[in-house]
Amino acid sequence: MSTQKRSAALPDVTMAEAGYPDQDSGALLGVLVPARTPEPVIAQLHREVAGDVRQLNNEGKMAALGFEPVGNTPADFAARIKADIAKWSGVIEAAHIKAP
Repeated sequence: MSTQKRSAALPDVTMAEAGYPDQDSGALLGVLVPARTPEPVIAQLHREVAGDVRQLNNEGKMAALGFEPVGNTPADFAARIKADIAKWSGVIEAAHIKAP
C-alpha cells in the first residue's frame, strides 16, 4: 500500500517513513454507473453495496485481502476520481508518457 497512513497489511511503515513523502496512491475500488443514471437507482445501489462491504468487513474478509474499506458517499467517490485524474494527468504530462 503506497499511502501516507498505516495499513493493516503493512503496519510498520508508511511511504513517508520509507523516504517517499509525496507518494500517496492507495487502491481505489468502487462501482461506476452510466452518466445520467437516476439518483434513486444510485442511492439504492450505494445502500446495497455499502451493506455488503460492511458485512464482509465485519467478517474480516476485507482485511484478509489487504483492503481497508472507506465507505464514502457516491459524491465523495466522484470527487476522489476527479482529483486522481487531475493528479495523475499532471504526472503523465510531466513524464511525457504516451499511450502506445
